[in-house]
Amino acid sequence: MDGMLAGARAGVAVRLRGVAKDFGGPAVLQGLDLDIPAGQFLAIVGRSGCGKSTLLRLVAGLEAPGGGTLTIGGPGEDAPPADAVRLMFQEPRLLPWASIQENVEVGLARGTPPALRQVRARATLAEVGLADRAAEWPSVLSGGQKQRVALARALVSRPRLLALDEPLGALDALTRIEMQALVEQVWRAEGFTAVLVTHDVAEAVALADRVVVLDRGRVALDLPIDVPRPRRHGDPALAATEARILDRLLADGR
Repeated sequence: MDGMLAGARAGVAVRLRGVAKDFGGPAVLQGLDLDIPAGQFLAIVGRSGCGKSTLLRLVAGLEAPGGGTLTIGGPGEDAPPADAVRLMFQEPRLLPWASIQENVEVGLARGTPPALRQVRARATLAEVGLADRAAEWPSVLSGGQKQRVALARALVSRPRLLALDEPLGALDALTRIEMQALVEQVWRAEGFTAVLVTHDVAEAVALADRVVVLDRGRVALDLPIDVPRPRRHGDPALAATEARILDRLLADGR
């Protein structure tokens, strides 16, 4: 990871106080308070409709709070530039008419010199294991490879905050585990703040420093994951933590 780490930016803190959001109907988020320290890997889980995707879009700057305050950056810090926050979706959303390298270059700010765009895109593709596929078209890639390109596109600007909206949900089980390992590897090397929304509790406890369970737009459980890294699927400590979170999720549905 040395190639990207040399230019990496430190993670950025996120602070929410009394955040509310609705879309003209019942409140999706209600007076939510949450602190995300710089560099932390936070996973957000909850039942469908609990507000987790709305929360992620607020953090990513795609929506504005309807009430309360959301601050990105620590006290006394200037607001980070737009390219400091990136969002990775469940679908790769690659441009079919552009090469793999050109798809990655999309993640760079306009005005970046062409030579620098190429260097950064190639370096980032190398970090996700696709250096030899730069000139190919997205149509020849597998689902997992397309998500690697999407990850490279999100990382090429060296963000301080990466929001991940179910990015591995459509992958088969083995590819998903491989991608989880890649996401963790890049996060540990880069030091950015990561916020992951997932329905997969096992994925949440495998990747995150901390898991937040949302219920009806509020934090129902805020649980640190103290299992040392690297973590292994099937670890008894992870299984116990997963069971505790599932118990809470099931209780929320009763």
